[in-house]
Amino acid sequence: MCQVVITDAGYASYNLEKGVVESIGGALEIRQCVTEDDVIALAKGADGIIVRLQPITSRVIDALERCRVIARYGTGVDNVDVAAATARGIVVANVVNFGVHEVAEHAIALLFSCIRKTVSHDKRIRAGEWDIAQRDPIARIQGKTLGLVGIGAIGRQVVSKLRGFELRVVAYDPYATPEAARELGVELADLDTLLSRSDYVTVHAPLTPETRHIIGRETLAKMKPSAILVNTSRGGLVDTEALYEALKNGKINSAGLDVHETEPPPAHYPVYELDNVVVSDHAAWYSEESIRTLQRSAAVAVAAVLSGGWPVSVVNPEVREVISGSARR
Repeated sequence: MCQVVITDAGYASYNLEKGVVESIGGALEIRQCVTEDDVIALAKGADGIIVRLQPITSRVIDALERCRVIARYGTGVDNVDVAAATARGIVVANVVNFGVHEVAEHAIALLFSCIRKTVSHDKRIRAGEWDIAQRDPIARIQGKTLGLVGIGAIGRQVVSKLRGFELRVVAYDPYATPEAARELGVELADLDTLLSRSDYVTVHAPLTPETRHIIGRETLAKMKPSAILVNTSRGGLVDTEALYEALKNGKINSAGLDVHETEPPPAHYPVYELDNVVVSDHAAWYSEESIRTLQRSAAVAVAAVLSGGWPVSVVNPEVREVISGSARR
């Protein structure tokens, strides 16, 4: 019987995962691990691991005795040492497209909250103020330029959902082809051009060593003083300290942040001091429908590998060669 473990519980029910694992003759164990040692104690003899937020470090991976697959609840795998897993012949799977519409809609909600100043108005009205926006002017949306850093599945949905607002759209994505951009109706540009031209910038890129702090002091300095920044991807894409300074000093107008460099943020999170920031708690992906898709898909990815197959989405496809080499030896 194969053993599958979930390292960090966080959902109301795990019946979906249990059903999938038991369908291949496996057993599922769920824990709330806190430390590397907790993960090692749980997963040392496991055949498959499903992880949410717990770091799966090289030390954890080195301690695994027979693990064949690590699946993450979500798209990003920055909490998994993919290189270490690949070296050990362990498939790393993720779940894509489970919350594409939700993230796109949340990005738009944060953007509109910043454009229309809804959160700050709510606070002021509750405090007894009534100035009909005169203290904080609002600009018309039509005719503005939207810049997307990344036009993958989520970025494309943002464009689609905003079509009726008569925006010009420019995108930076080194992996996008001119044909794909034309089909989407967006103009491709380098990052500096996008930042200098855009009234609204939304970030839809994965967190990699190359993209960490892609929005930092130098890039923020290229944005318009009236610009709005929205990030629903990964907190590490934006340099928090640099963003705080830009917002406080009026270098950009406002920001909507669903993701943060430290999650949950510290009690003295600098952006909490600012009225021109709207924050949410990494909730962009969430809907009742998306959470069911997410849970089942992660379990199906593990079951696929343990049944001799291949998951729908594999982060390290080069692991096939490692596995084949081990089999030959």
